[in-house]
This record gives sequence, structure tokens and C-alpha cells, in this order.
Amino acid sequence: MRSKLVLAALITLLTLPACAQVAPAVKIGGLPLGIGGGFSDYSLDFGPGRRMTGASVWADYNLFHGLGVEGEATWIFASKPSVLTRMEQDTYKGGLIYKTRPFFGIRPFAKGLVGVGSIDFASRNPFYTHDTRTIYTAGGGVEYKVWKTLYARGEYEYQFWPEIFGPNTLNPNGFSIGATYYLRGVHRHY
Repeated sequence: MRSKLVLAALITLLTLPACAQVAPAVKIGGLPLGIGGGFSDYSLDFGPGRRMTGASVWADYNLFHGLGVEGEATWIFASKPSVLTRMEQDTYKGGLIYKTRPFFGIRPFAKGLVGVGSIDFASRNPFYTHDTRTIYTAGGGVEYKVWKTLYARGEYEYQFWPEIFGPNTLNPNGFSIGATYYLRGVHRHY
């Protein structure tokens, strides 16, 4: 009888599912998408000392290991200098973004985007007050975790508007500050 009990206990132990001996390193849920917006302050590169302000919105989708795609729109329309009565610059662009691992809560990133730039300007020629170009953008910045999936974001962007107003290249550049909300929580370590 004793051998039957030992055999039954052994079979029972062998049929129990095996349990992992470590906790999972990361728990991830939801989409790897971040959406955000903020305030922008740009040098227009349209004469000396001419800066304007506006707004930017963006969406980032993480592909893998920090590499992702970003879509961004920027509207520079406010704080017009008195000599630039009709000035406005709008850009719509997309491309790649790379975010490194956080260092002391700060996550640096770099990006390269391509898109369309639209500019309205005062002109002596009443039939030429608007132009549109394919533009290229390089930029970078940092994100800082504020609360769960909400990050403060600051970035610098340098734009290339080739062959506008003849053979010239226009190079608006400036800063944007705002916030990004991620639909998927950041990796949580146990």
C-alpha cells in the first residue's frame, strides 16, 4: 500500500505544470504609439533677427529597439515682426526617429524627416506671395517622464528649403516644447 501512495504522489508531482523561477522582466500592453503637441519658436531665416512662434503636433510609432517613425506638423503664424505683415510658415513631414535608453530619467532622440513646406510672405509682386517646397529636416531633443505614460519633450529642428526665391536655400530653425502621451506604457521592470 505504501508503494502505491509513493507512486501516486510521484505521478501527481510529474503532471503538475512547471513554473518559471523568475518574474518576467518586462510587461508591455497597448499600442507603441505616442501623440503630442507643443509651443514652437523659430528663426525664419528670412532676414536678420526675425523670429516667430506657433504650434507643433506629432505622432511617434515605435518599430523596434528605439527606432520608429514620426509624423509632424508645425505652424509658425504668431508674433509677426512689423516688417513681415503676411509671413506664415507651415510644414508637414514624416520620417525616422531614434530614441536611446533613458539616462537618469532623460531619453534623448534624433530624427530625420522629409515633407512639404508652405510659406506665405509679403512681396512687391502681388501674384507671388506664396510658395511650396519639398523640405528636409534634421533634429533632436529629449523626453522626460512626468507621470506614468506622459513625457515632457523639448527639441531643436533645422530645416532645408532648397531653391526657394531662386537658387537660395531657406533654413528655418527653432525649438519646440510640449508633451507626449504614450498609448502603451513604458517598459516596467519588476
